[in-house]
Amino acid sequence: MTETPSFPPLMTGLATGPANPFVVACAEAEKGTDSGLLAWSVSDERLRAALVLAPEMPLGRAMAAFCACAVGFQNALGTLAPPETALHLDWTGGLRLNGGHVGGLRVAASTRDAAAEPDWLTIGLELTLQLPDALEPGQTPDWTALNHEGCGEIEPLHLLEAWSRHSLIWINELEDAKGRHSLYREWQGLAWNMGQEISLPHEGQRLTGTFLGVDENFGLLLKTASGTRLIPLTTLIEDP
Repeated sequence: MTETPSFPPLMTGLATGPANPFVVACAEAEKGTDSGLLAWSVSDERLRAALVLAPEMPLGRAMAAFCACAVGFQNALGTLAPPETALHLDWTGGLRLNGGHVGGLRVAASTRDAAAEPDWLTIGLELTLQLPDALEPGQTPDWTALNHEGCGEIEPLHLLEAWSRHSLIWINELEDAKGRHSLYREWQGLAWNMGQEISLPHEGQRLTGTFLGVDENFGLLLKTASGTRLIPLTTLIEDP
């Protein structure tokens, strides 16, 4: 395994060891670190990383970077995994490998005001490389790992490098309407349970309805018994 990953010129790597890269990246962002910091950590069981951005647009539009990083991960895995491997994206950030949860993305920002331009936006990635030895394949049908899905030969840091490159490509697409539309089409083609009934947490309760799609800022359109609701991506923001 490569000990020091190579990232695009606009990104700066920061190895965090056992510390959570998402927590570290958010702390660095609050200190005023430059956009492009990519904190990362790899163990036998997990790959974790977090990218700090400084979007020059209102938060509501900037949140598309969350979807850009999700599509970037799918593209990265696609370059390294066997051809039959299928990865889909939950709207909430979950990553589904051949149908099972294999990890997910999370997001924090300096503000929750959709109309305000954030000082920083941090997008985290967590990926299960292998499940505990005590668990047999099939024992956890809704959870899986790379090595259980024929992807055990992938070097985690090679995947991290690929994620950084593909995510940056899609993030750069967010500057204009044509690029955002390309991301919109790509993401919708990878969305998990589009057109089906889903249940998700929202403001302390669970909402159930039909997942109709997303709006231009990737807000979830959910058809419920009381009508169609728009749930903005900003509702996924965590406290740093």
